[in-house]
Amino acid sequence: MNPVWMPVAILLPVLGGALVPVLPFRKRIYMEIYLETLVLAASLLVWGLIVREPAGAVPVVKFVNNLSLSFRLDGCGMVFSGLVSALWPLATLYSFEYMKKERHEKVFFMFFTMTYGVTLGISFAEDLLTMYFFYELLTLSTVPLVLHTLTREAVLAARKYLYYSLGGAAFAFIGLVFLMLYGTTLNFTYGGVLSEELSAGQTFPLLLIYVFAFMGFGVKAAVWPFNSWLPQAGVAPTPVTALLHAVAVVKAGAFAIIRLTWYCYGADFLRGTWAQQAVMAVVIFTIVYGCSRALKETHIKRRLAWSTVSNLSYILFGVTIMTPLGLVGALAHMVFHAVMKICSFFCAGAVMYRTEKHYVYELNGLGRRMPAVFAAFTVSALALMGVPGLCGFISKWYLANAAVMSDQPLAWAGIAALLVSALLTAIYMFSIVVRAFFVPEDADGAVPEAASAGETGENGRTQLDPNWMMLLPLLVFVVFMILFGLGSDSIIGLFTDISNGVI
Repeated sequence: MNPVWMPVAILLPVLGGALVPVLPFRKRIYMEIYLETLVLAASLLVWGLIVREPAGAVPVVKFVNNLSLSFRLDGCGMVFSGLVSALWPLATLYSFEYMKKERHEKVFFMFFTMTYGVTLGISFAEDLLTMYFFYELLTLSTVPLVLHTLTREAVLAARKYLYYSLGGAAFAFIGLVFLMLYGTTLNFTYGGVLSEELSAGQTFPLLLIYVFAFMGFGVKAAVWPFNSWLPQAGVAPTPVTALLHAVAVVKAGAFAIIRLTWYCYGADFLRGTWAQQAVMAVVIFTIVYGCSRALKETHIKRRLAWSTVSNLSYILFGVTIMTPLGLVGALAHMVFHAVMKICSFFCAGAVMYRTEKHYVYELNGLGRRMPAVFAAFTVSALALMGVPGLCGFISKWYLANAAVMSDQPLAWAGIAALLVSALLTAIYMFSIVVRAFFVPEDADGAVPEAASAGETGENGRTQLDPNWMMLLPLLVFVVFMILFGLGSDSIIGLFTDISNGVI
C-alpha cells in the first residue's frame, strides 16, 4: 500500500474534526453519522496500512541538517496505531449517548476527533523529532477536553495536566538534542542510533540524559512522582478519561519510552548500567504505589485512575528489563490493558450517566439493576487481576517470565511488586463487584428522574442498563478480553517478531 496514505489517515480526523463546529447539522443524528463515518474511514485506512505494510517513508516537511517531519510504519508503530484505530470508533459511539447531558458538544467532538489524528501521528512517526512534534500536539488537543466542563475542578486539573506535560516535554527535548549530537540519525532504528565514535567517553552524561528523557516521557505515562495529574483529570467526561487513561495520552507516554529505549539509545547500551537500575526502581515503586492509592480511593473514576498508574508501570517494567522477552510483555500489556481499562471506565461512566452515583459506597445493589454493565465490569476486574483465561494473565505471565529470565535481582523484586499489585487489584476491583451484586440496595434506591424511564424488573425496581450505543462497546471489549486470553498465540508471535527486530 502506498505510504502516502499515512498522512491522509492523520489529516482525515484532524481536518474533519476541525470542521465540526462550523458545519450546519440540522439534527444531532447527522453529526453522529458524520463523526462515526469520519473515524471509521480513518481506522479502515490504518488497518489497510497495517495489513498491506507500506514500503518506505513519507517526508512531509524538510528542515535543515536532514531534519524533517516524516512518517514510516514499522512493527512497533503497527501495534500502537492498530490499538488506537480499533478502540476510537467504539469510544466515539459510546460518547454519542454519554454527551447528551453535557454542554458544548460540538467543541468536545472537535477536539475528541482531532486527538485521534494526532495520536496516529505519534504512531506513524519515522523519527524522534516527528514523534516529539505530535507528542506536544497531543497535549494541546487534550487540554480542552480535560477543561470541558469549565468547573473550578476542571480548570485546576487542566492546569496541572498542562504544566506537568510541558515540564516533561522539556526533559524529553533534552534527550532529543543529545541524540542529535551523539547519534547517527534521529530515525527510529531497532538497536539504537548512538554513534560509537561520538559517544566514546560520554557514557555517564548519555545515561544521565536517558534517565531525564525517560522521566520526561514518563510524565504522560504517570510515573511516580509525576502521576497526580492523572486522577485529577478524572473530572473530564468519561469518554475523555477513558481515552486519557487507557489509549491516547498514557499509552503515548509508554510508546515514547519504548521508542527511546529500544529504537534510540538501544537496550544493549543501557542494559546493566546504573541508569537501567534507576528507572526500573522507579517503575517498580510506581506499581505498588498506584495500586495502594487505588485501594484507598472511594471515588470510582479516581480509583480506576490510580489503577491505571500502577498498570502503566507494568508496561514500563517490561521495557526496563531490556530483553526481547521483556519487550514482548510490555507490548502485550500495552494492548491488553487498554482493552481492560477502557471497559472498566466505560462501565463506571454508564453508572454515573444513569444514576449520578460517583462513589463506591453508593453502588450497593446496582448490579441487579444494571446487570449488563456490571457483568462487563466483572470481566474487566478479573482480567486486571490476571485470572487465567483472560488477557491480563497473558501479559503478566510474560512480564514475570522475562523478569525471571533476566537474572537481575531488581527485576526479581519487580515480580514481588506484580504479586502485591495483583492482590490489591483483587481487593479494590472486587469490592465494587461485591457491593453491586451481593450487598442489598439502599432502602430508597434513589436514582435521577431521567433514569426512571427504564423497564421495571422482577423486584419492582427500574432497570438502568444504558442503550445500545453504550452497551455495544462493552460487549466488544469483553469479547476481546476473552479472545486474547484464550487465543493469544498469533498476537504474541507478532510481538515476538517486533521485539527481535524482525518487523
